[in-house]
Amino acid sequence: MNPEAVARICDAISSGSPDEAAALARAELPFEPFERTKRFRSDAEKVSVFLRDGFIDRYSGQRLVFPGTLLLLSHLMPAEIPYHSNWDTSKCHMVFWYLSPTVDHVDPVARGGPDTTDNLVCTSMPRNDAKRHWTLEELGWHPCLPGSLLEWDGLLSWFMDYTSDKPRVLEERPIKRWHSAAKRALRGHNRQDLPSSLRSYSHH
Repeated sequence: MNPEAVARICDAISSGSPDEAAALARAELPFEPFERTKRFRSDAEKVSVFLRDGFIDRYSGQRLVFPGTLLLLSHLMPAEIPYHSNWDTSKCHMVFWYLSPTVDHVDPVARGGPDTTDNLVCTSMPRNDAKRHWTLEELGWHPCLPGSLLEWDGLLSWFMDYTSDKPRVLEERPIKRWHSAAKRALRGHNRQDLPSSLRSYSHH
């Protein structure tokens, strides 16, 4: 976007030439609407992206934690790690905001970016909120490389081991939801890229 173009449009309006101003706007600041094609992503699809990116915030390099793990910790220690379904910050521990992964379109769909898996990355809630419909170039951000599940798996293996050993916790709907999503995502992931602690869950 060129501020000088805006200045020329303002000058044309000030000189009593609205038609010239409109012509300048069409020529130098054309409005180019994009059709929104964003679709709903299932939890399993999101976990697949988390696995592919190694539970790393691709915009900052920070390690993130599998959502089910945080929910399980809240279930086990509700006073210490409270959770609120609407993420009310007066009732929900900030660890959910800072360490829960989500997915984001690198090239915003609202700006014409494709709604494809190749255009999705794992990121944190604060980074996702900050990026919104901006491009990486506009923000001055540089994407980080994906992480390795062999080095960090978002504590997903801990979650799967705990729920396997104590399946009664799966009676809690949010925990069950992410457990099911993890199983579906693991079945579709390349077993060779998984740590040994997760391979046994990739064919269940």
